Amino acid sequence: MEQNISIGYSQVFDLVCQLPEKDIQKLLKQLQIKIKRTVKQIEKPTPIQELILQAPTWTDEEYNDYLEARKHINQSRLK
Repeated sequence: MEQNISIGYSQVFDLVCQLPEKDIQKLLKQLQIKIKRTVKQIEKPTPIQELILQAPTWTDEEYNDYLEARKHINQSRLK
């Protein structure tokens, strides 16, 4: 059963300091595991980011060719 207790950081810190060294080490390991999980969740790209990352891209040469072709098409239109 989980309880929600509203206490401040300094109170938590004081309580942790009262723990035996062995328990502080256990707590530290658990916090490190929790932080790693949180960081992995944050770093995971969203589906739209995945789509963008996997999308095909043009090289500079291909892009310049496209611009030239576009320029030619625009200039050849009847006005």
